[in-house]
Amino acid sequence: MVLNYSKWDALEVSDDSDIEVHPNVEKKSFIRAKQNQIHQARFERRHQIETLRYERVINDGLLRRIDTLLNSLRSHEASAQSPDELMFQSLIESAGDPTDDQPPNPPEGVHSHEKEQPTYSKMMGALVDQVKKEVDESKSEDRYKEYIKGVQGHQKKVRDLQKELIMKLNELEKEEGRKITSDSIHIGFDSSFVSKSNKSPSSTKKAQTVEVLNPAALKRVVLSGNDGAISSGAEADIEEAADEASAKDEEHIEPTPLGKEFSKIKLGDYRTCLQYISEHPAVVAERETDGLLVEAFSSQMAGKEEYARQCVHQALLLQYCRSLGHNGVGLFFKRITTKGHNAQKVFYDDVNNTYTRIKIRAAEMAKERATEAAEGGAGVEQIQLHAVEPGTTINIVIPQPKSQDEVEKKARATFESFPPGLQRALESGSLDEVNKVLGKMSVDEAEEVVGQLGEGGMLSLEEQIIDATTEEGQAALKELEAQEKGKRKEHVDGIEDPA
Repeated sequence: MVLNYSKWDALEVSDDSDIEVHPNVEKKSFIRAKQNQIHQARFERRHQIETLRYERVINDGLLRRIDTLLNSLRSHEASAQSPDELMFQSLIESAGDPTDDQPPNPPEGVHSHEKEQPTYSKMMGALVDQVKKEVDESKSEDRYKEYIKGVQGHQKKVRDLQKELIMKLNELEKEEGRKITSDSIHIGFDSSFVSKSNKSPSSTKKAQTVEVLNPAALKRVVLSGNDGAISSGAEADIEEAADEASAKDEEHIEPTPLGKEFSKIKLGDYRTCLQYISEHPAVVAERETDGLLVEAFSSQMAGKEEYARQCVHQALLLQYCRSLGHNGVGLFFKRITTKGHNAQKVFYDDVNNTYTRIKIRAAEMAKERATEAAEGGAGVEQIQLHAVEPGTTINIVIPQPKSQDEVEKKARATFESFPPGLQRALESGSLDEVNKVLGKMSVDEAEEVVGQLGEGGMLSLEEQIIDATTEEGQAALKELEAQEKGKRKEHVDGIEDPA
């Protein structure tokens, strides 16, 4: 039987012990040099293949946008707009989805000399600028036809470059597949089967929920359902939690650095707006719209009316781009830059109405603050804890949880009956925190709580120790002496003039 050894012709062997070399050349050195030559050529070929494949993907994306630009430019042939305006509008229509504007990342080692890969919008903007420069240099009367001719010229260049690239890539891939190397070894057939137990489908239950406008009020009803009345200080504790939650939410609603930079773009400069959105697609997020509206309100309160209107305009621009769907950015800029389009009136009316509401609300708040300042901050009656005698302080003592003393056990039970907000304030040891909780209670409830604190021995009146060796201590000592002199003077005056 005749054996066919032709399949081994494609086997690339870098170490051949039967190789014949010149007597003056060391055989081992020659074999190592041959190995390095083969490995280096293989590495360069594969690197070139990766580079050409990546460039082909980039060129395909660029060609699609050039075709869209050319088709859009041709569709406006009968328009009465100037050729420059038509070119800009066609560029906007060819922008496409901003999330697809960033080219794919290059493979490792490919175009490593470039710090950042330019986006497709930057490439198209550079192409349009180059075409505009060529049209200006031609000084032709028919600028519209020159624009089409210029875009067609760049389209042909990219297509010719793509053809050469594909031919070179095919040659390299053919050369790469001509030899069998260790990298060509792969698993031909491999399969596995794992039996899984059939899980019973989880049963779903439908529950009817009621959405209310004031969730805190619903919590009060739930708390008061057990004994018919809310425990002392419970309302203040609920309001404290609600205030903390709303304060956290308000802290998060603020413009990010992206939103603040976008708000500084001048009104009507839609080309810069489109370019910024193309470079930073994340700015279209809903939180940016909310942040810019909050920035507009703050600016209006500070008297920066022009910047406030600008923030409203940019916030609603992002909202419209987001609400118009997948290609909302291109659709919005196409409509807003078309003269006489109804979308312009709708958008500008929305901007004016929103800004007017913000302006009215800001004026109302400024008036309310002025009224409060004029009244001297007078409010509802509250119970607050303060030391009356000079040189004394009110200290907070928390009963120990595992004490054997009956009096302290009773005091601990009283402490645990307080709402969590009041417990946290007492554990902090700060009288100001306790006064904050007491200020949110009614007078009757606050008096009841203060009475329970006194009965449980949780409030102790102690003399204040002043270190007169420090500047702060000397100042406090002088203040106490002045207060004592004032009291003695009042006492003497009262004796001399009993009336």
